[in-house]
Amino acid sequence: MFQQLGLIGCGLMGASFALALREAGLVRRIVGHSASPATVQKALARGVIDAGAASPAEAAAGSDLLLLAVPVAATASSLAALAPAIEDGALLMDVGSTKRDVVAAARRSLGPRLAHFVPAHPIAGKEKAGLDHAEAGLYRERTLILTPLPENPPARVEAAAALWRALGSRVCQLSPEAHDAHFAAVSHLPHLIAFAAFQAVAAQPDGAAHLALAGPGFRDFTRIAASDPAVWRDILAANRDEVLRQLDFFEAELARHRQALQAGDAAALEALIRTPAAGRSAWTMGGPAACPPAAAGD
Repeated sequence: MFQQLGLIGCGLMGASFALALREAGLVRRIVGHSASPATVQKALARGVIDAGAASPAEAAAGSDLLLLAVPVAATASSLAALAPAIEDGALLMDVGSTKRDVVAAARRSLGPRLAHFVPAHPIAGKEKAGLDHAEAGLYRERTLILTPLPENPPARVEAAAALWRALGSRVCQLSPEAHDAHFAAVSHLPHLIAFAAFQAVAAQPDGAAHLALAGPGFRDFTRIAASDPAVWRDILAANRDEVLRQLDFFEAELARHRQALQAGDAAALEALIRTPAAGRSAWTMGGPAACPPAAAGD
């Protein structure tokens, strides 16, 4: 049981965390801050938070649990603002989709309070952002990545892991570097491809007619292209080098498919399709190998 959650960011991820804590009976009081006063008022009206805070530091004051749920580009300024108000013994986490930049910002901003910060990334979310889409079950049966710092006391890391497990998440540990490499491949690049694929169709002279005829396959493939543009601008920019590396792999694979098509080589094309078709059929999200084997050595 935490006495008070200081929530910095009352959007989808932060509000869902608050609702999940309430549902699990793990917090007595929640104080929330958002860059938008209207969002704070909406969070109060919905019962997500018990009181609003005018600043990150005000939300941190008196809180034994802190969650930073802001766009990755706002992480550094938010950490700097709340650092002086972090209470002794408090646990501070984030939900950012990138980790090397977040850890670097924490090292610049938190000073002697760095050991309080256990970076986290829940592999959960929706293509629709905002408080209106928050739900208590968002993190249930989802993978949660922790990227602990050398400065973290083991008990604080375990407290973070235990909290997420209590919300129904499966907890893994990775280094910040391994985290960003993995998620460039399975999250950041797929979003980039979805954005580009949708626009490649929509921008054609007959784009509107093409889209009018699109079916479930196109709908499912491009679902994440409806994601928040500002959020994904920041994620892609923050993890640029790893995303570019993954883009090289993708372009090389795409070139093999183009070559087979241009050559009219149906057998080669089928062989190129057969391997990923079998792999995708066998793949299960969050299966037994959800935590990469390398995680233990990170």
